[in-house]
Amino acid sequence: MGGTGAGGRRARIGLCMLVLPGLVPALAQYERPKQELTAPEREAIQINRKLAGPRPTTRPPALSKTEAGRVAVFKGARHSVVFISSITKKWFLEDNRTGNRYQVPPASGTGFVWDNLGHVVTNHHVITVDDPAGGPRGEAEELQVTLADGKTYKALVIGRSLTLDIAVLHVFAPLEHMKPLPLGTSRDLQVGQMVMAIGNPFGLDHTLTAGIISALGRDILTGFGTHIVDAVQTDAAINPGNSGGPLLDRAGRLVGMNTAIRTTTGISAGVGFAIPVDTLNRVVPVLIAKGQLHRPELGIITFPPTASLSLGAKHGIAVDSVTPGSLADLAGFHGLRIRPGAKEPVELADVILGDVIVGLNGHPVESDTQLMDLLELEPPETMLAFDVLRDGKLIRIVLRPGEPRPAKGPDSGPVKP
Repeated sequence: MGGTGAGGRRARIGLCMLVLPGLVPALAQYERPKQELTAPEREAIQINRKLAGPRPTTRPPALSKTEAGRVAVFKGARHSVVFISSITKKWFLEDNRTGNRYQVPPASGTGFVWDNLGHVVTNHHVITVDDPAGGPRGEAEELQVTLADGKTYKALVIGRSLTLDIAVLHVFAPLEHMKPLPLGTSRDLQVGQMVMAIGNPFGLDHTLTAGIISALGRDILTGFGTHIVDAVQTDAAINPGNSGGPLLDRAGRLVGMNTAIRTTTGISAGVGFAIPVDTLNRVVPVLIAKGQLHRPELGIITFPPTASLSLGAKHGIAVDSVTPGSLADLAGFHGLRIRPGAKEPVELADVILGDVIVGLNGHPVESDTQLMDLLELEPPETMLAFDVLRDGKLIRIVLRPGEPRPAKGPDSGPVKP
């Protein structure tokens, strides 16, 4: 099973480019058969050439109720569906055989307008750059969103849930051009009812597919090893590029976000999965308001990577301060200190570096954003083992969010690098 992000609108151009270069060498070998015709046969062909012309058409039949419903849903929803493309410049792959370095291709996919404030919802893996093994490597630096009218605007990630594979973008487009989808509910969905998916499979924008809900309550795995529960299963065709697009009921209401397919070929096999809209309606407002979901109140304020580096922390993130009485304080975290006798304003030389967080539960930490991501991936009340540099030595500090008063002592001490 995998996500369904794809490689951008340039895929449409690529389809043509795959054919045209092959025509030139093919024409050099192309021959027409020499056919001997009788005089009556040649005369019949000439007469028919003179009679050639468009055939008369017949009146189209009236759309069935089902067809008319699908047309209405598509017309009503297409202006809410957007194409998301990304640009990444900092990640490269290296060929071990040749030593050549190749830039990692950008991610892309689908999204939909959530509200009239400029927010677009999509899958987090749509904006993620993957490594050669298919694992998440990081988010693309630049994001662009193309609306249904063909105009492209800058976008910024303002909320993310790695656990649930959801990202919220703020799109800097005129708000009058942002048309939110009406919301349905997923708790009353039934197996067998008709649904439709709109997305950009293989870069083919605003493609409509239709099917039914084939199962409910599925459990799907994300690229970060977490599980999305109660996913909606559908046989509406979902392919690479459909990720982040809406799953709609026959009234055109949003009932899910297309997220993954189960396949052995990489293309639709009639088994696709969507995050239920009830989950989206619970999570997206939190992501807009807070940026992330689960952030345990540890009581640590850290510096951003550039500030940590200027303070002398070559790796990880430096702790600025620790809230008295907090989990971090009781566990023994140290913030930076000012050298005794330093005069105001304090100069950098008078700042004594405190603890520097370099790892969490076995995962390296290089930025405050990465730390927040790792914290979200840990279930509530899970033990948090921080690898910390203190005065040049690596120690481990353990916090247990589920315990009201974690104590210093047995769990804190030197560890091998």
